[in-house]
Amino acid sequence: MPASAIVSTSAIAPASATVSASAIAPTAATTAPASIEEHRAAVLRRRDEAERLGEDIAELSSRIQAATYQLLVMLRAFDEREGWSGFQSCAHWLNWRTGLALGAAREKVRVARALGDLPLLSDVMRRGQLSYSKVRALTRVATPDNERRLLGFAESGT
Repeated sequence: MPASAIVSTSAIAPASATVSASAIAPTAATTAPASIEEHRAAVLRRRDEAERLGEDIAELSSRIQAATYQLLVMLRAFDEREGWSGFQSCAHWLNWRTGLALGAAREKVRVARALGDLPLLSDVMRRGQLSYSKVRALTRVATPDNERRLLGFAESGT
């Protein structure tokens, strides 16, 4: 795996992830303004704070998707090397080692294996541009022949 494809755990949280209590809960100053101007200023501050939080949420979500891709890459390599020997399956090992529910572990292994043959889906997930949920659904029907069309559909829908 190239070094550029690895996402460090410190890269998962955005620098602005530390949120002050005033950004989450209104204070007495924001709930009881002394004038209309102060009220308007408080509303604008809350909107700005909410917008910043929204951007941070989107950025963190993208990083989580990229980190999930890295997990899937490592899981596929572990499975191919039969690192789970002594267990019934790679999913059983994943369940034991990480506490992931067995059904979810089976899906992770299935998706990890499928992405090995789907370079376009792999690339967009690696970049954090497509969620694990969408990739999971697409890998049920995607083939190298229909991958591009399905990817276009996934990127334009919710």
